[in-house]
Amino acid sequence: MKRYLSWWLGMLIAALACHAAAQDYPARPVRMIVGFAPGGGNDILARLMAEQLQRRLGQPFIVENRPGASGAIAIGAVKRAPADGYTLLVGPSSGMTVNPALYRELDYDPVADFAPISLVGDIPMILVVKKDSPARSVGDLAALAGKNGKPLFAGAGANSFQLATAVFSSRTAIPAEVVNYKGNSAVVAALLSNEIDFALVDAAAVLPQLRSGHLRALAVTGARRFTLLPDVPTVTESGVQGFAMSFWSSLYAPAGTPDAVVATLQSAISAALREPDVARRLLELGIEPVGSSSQALAETMAREIPLYKQAAKAANLSLSP
Repeated sequence: MKRYLSWWLGMLIAALACHAAAQDYPARPVRMIVGFAPGGGNDILARLMAEQLQRRLGQPFIVENRPGASGAIAIGAVKRAPADGYTLLVGPSSGMTVNPALYRELDYDPVADFAPISLVGDIPMILVVKKDSPARSVGDLAALAGKNGKPLFAGAGANSFQLATAVFSSRTAIPAEVVNYKGNSAVVAALLSNEIDFALVDAAAVLPQLRSGHLRALAVTGARRFTLLPDVPTVTESGVQGFAMSFWSSLYAPAGTPDAVVATLQSAISAALREPDVARRLLELGIEPVGSSSQALAETMAREIPLYKQAAKAANLSLSP
């Protein structure tokens, strides 16, 4: 009995200490791990969020870049960190929902190994064609493929865009042969030089060419229209019922992080994203500010992971780690 009481008291003291630590969070600097090199969209987003979290929570939030392995190096580092809220992951959807569909083996489970905190920004893909293409809608693009009787050539700048193109092709019944390029800028160049017929490209990479009139946007792939392209319909509005697909960036902590810590971070992010200047700076990156509950982020992952796995299997896409 004494041994049991001693064990119980020890557990109670540990729980109370953990609760007190969570209530005082953050009491020291916090690391935010990014799986990509400095200067890219995810890095800039992370630094903007770090600046806002530091201002609201009173401790330094330090961005640490750990690029490599499609983000898996950074993801693994956060997975192995203590679950105390002092090591966070700025996690793009490529690492948390696309990698599980594409890679046969991963050393992390995006659901079991992490506590979702909040969606930060949505990154819609823009369906674009060359300026002299006869296609002016998703329906026109499908008709063009049917008229020629041959697959259209579609450009993809990364594994995630290759998978997205496969999903789009399947849902729209547009036969497409995917041509892979080294990044979205190379995809845009291929469109301009008539090497490919269409592409799904993130907004930041294609907005200058759309504004100059060198490329034409047919639709956006998100659930709603993109703020900077209000006249461009969604794919759903274009007649493909129930289609909504975009990439995003979110914040995670290791699994087991106290709920109070997660709630503190989620609340601070939501407050930051309501500020007009923060929203403007994200839109300049082609990112639609979101903000969400941790539950909404978990639901997004639960919806997308099986969708991408099914699409990867149908397209016979599989990669080694």
